[in-house]
Amino acid sequence: MFRVSCIQLKSNNNIKDNFIKTERFIKKAVNQKADFILTPEVSSLFSLDKKKLLKQCTTMDKDEYLRGVKRLARKYKKWILIGSLVIKTGKKKLVNRSVLLNSKGKIHSYYDKIHMYDVSLSKKESYLESSIFESGKKYKICRLPWGKLGMSVCYDLRFPNLYRSLAKKGSLFLSIPSAFTETTGKRHWHSLLKARAIENFCYIFAPAQGGTHYNGRKTFGHSLIVSPDGKIIKELKKKEGLITASIDPKLAVKLRSIIPSLRKD
Repeated sequence: MFRVSCIQLKSNNNIKDNFIKTERFIKKAVNQKADFILTPEVSSLFSLDKKKLLKQCTTMDKDEYLRGVKRLARKYKKWILIGSLVIKTGKKKLVNRSVLLNSKGKIHSYYDKIHMYDVSLSKKESYLESSIFESGKKYKICRLPWGKLGMSVCYDLRFPNLYRSLAKKGSLFLSIPSAFTETTGKRHWHSLLKARAIENFCYIFAPAQGGTHYNGRKTFGHSLIVSPDGKIIKELKKKEGLITASIDPKLAVKLRSIIPSLRKD
């Protein structure tokens, strides 16, 4: 057994402000005896303005938000997943990168979001992430002290083959840090997360952005921790905060033995 906390934020375009909030919630998670703490997508900087992102963002070794969370992981001896940071990989190249830190405050692994959110929801609401970010190329599975974690970010959620591959390679847990829109979140968020849990018999850890942000963009919130049989263990609706739950990795193994669909696929 171990304990997981998912943090929900309403990040803005100020890295220092976002870190201060993150630090406060990480401390609350520590007080709730969490062993593994996760933050949402774009925790450090919430923007879709490429020019401003290129000006504000930097490489991983210079990122001040990452540096601060490393310090907290080391201080409290906790595994922490920064849902994602905007990282500069070239003069005009950015990636949406999920970063896993171990309990010594070292980078254990990272994953660059593969699927870009290029959609037109209405005449007034459209997104073109591929014009901002370089797409990741590789799936990523990491070994936590409690079992394997399959990493993903937000829009990846709509691509079930990704999660099937992660589960078939032994992942018991799936991280899905997100900034789901209010529009699509109302329709699909809960259903998609429960489906990914059930079809792969994996725990889902889905910390989210939630609320109306400084730029008018609305995110759905509803951070969730879901069991391998699709039960919502904990949920936070709109406000910033965190949810914490105890996780039994043996449940995922047990369910896979009862219904061996992963082995038959």
